[in-house]
Amino acid sequence: MIEKKLELRKLVIYYSFEGNTKFIAENIAKITDADLAELKPKKELTSKGFMKYIWGGSQVMMKKRPELYPLEKNPEDYDIIFIGTPVWAWTFAPPLSTFFHSNSLQNKKIALFSCNRGQNGKTFENMKKELEGNDILGEIELFDPLLKDKNKNLQKIEEWIKGMFINL
Repeated sequence: MIEKKLELRKLVIYYSFEGNTKFIAENIAKITDADLAELKPKKELTSKGFMKYIWGGSQVMMKKRPELYPLEKNPEDYDIIFIGTPVWAWTFAPPLSTFFHSNSLQNKKIALFSCNRGQNGKTFENMKKELEGNDILGEIELFDPLLKDKNKNLQKIEEWIKGMFINL
């Protein structure tokens, strides 16, 4: 049974603005032996400090879908897909909106993760709406993982992954 689980093709897709989501994505890929695919906007926000919240939040409210560079991996080729995002204005970041509307994922096993510095809001609820027709294996919210005890956050994702994989 364990060998069968290891044969499943896994992909971690993520967008990261400040590195938190990237840190978690890279560690999920390492733990699960998954491929990694970063969503990269052709025109990235350049605001830092408080202004990043204004510009990022306005993109969410205006339902922007920034143009992305093509992914090097085809999500259709994978059995399990981890999808990660920072939380912007209590939901997923705009590059994920572009991804969801450019790919029609169906009948996939999907795990969701988010990184935030405040509240997750409706991030997972909104992601699940975009991913109807898929089996959502689980979700995990991480609070500021680069600044708030990296080792504890890594332990948290390891336990989360083990819990999901037991049921496959």
